[in-house]
Amino acid sequence: MMRKSHEKIIDEQVKRWEIMRAQKTGKEEGIPVITVSREPGSGGRIVAKKVAEQLGLDLFHGEIIQEIAESADTSARILETLDEKGLSVLDDWISTLVNRRHLWPDQYLKHLMKVIGTIGKHGRAVIVGRGANFILPREVRFRVRIVAPLEIRVQNVAHEYDVPSEEARRRVLRAESDRRAFVRKYFHADITDPVNYDLVINTGTLSIDAAVEAIKGGLGR
Repeated sequence: MMRKSHEKIIDEQVKRWEIMRAQKTGKEEGIPVITVSREPGSGGRIVAKKVAEQLGLDLFHGEIIQEIAESADTSARILETLDEKGLSVLDDWISTLVNRRHLWPDQYLKHLMKVIGTIGKHGRAVIVGRGANFILPREVRFRVRIVAPLEIRVQNVAHEYDVPSEEARRRVLRAESDRRAFVRKYFHADITDPVNYDLVINTGTLSIDAAVEAIKGGLGR
């Protein structure tokens, strides 16, 4: 069952897209969709939120995208926000991705590609996780990876969730393993390979605010 707060977020987003479509206002030129991949505990989620706020972009967390992709009805509703031309472009993106990476998409991956592709077509967004950097084509994306040394990430998680270091370490390593397996399973790729990103930021040496500025600098903002 989709959480009520997520339902509300999706409803509001669909309404914004429908208004944009009715007014025929497209995305602002020069701002690609920013995809944020992050190591657990690296602060990537906070960086993504601040970038979205400062640039006035919509923010999509992996959990929301996951729930949309798992619901056929909600996935269909998202697709309805695209016109015929947008749907055609989306189909082309997905066909290219499937052929290039030799994918055999199951029902979940089909929905996931369509959901992230729809966000990409509308533009003006920051997407956290769910392999978005592997789905969107080069011309509409800016791929960021946030990393930090393991001990710093363990400390961050211990502090954020008020758990002992041992438990924090287990959470970090488990989440790290899950994300690596997800990308390997669905995209036949290595989530840690820096070649899969346009910008890799180490929050062990850069502050959150400096990371945000680095991303904006990479976008020429």
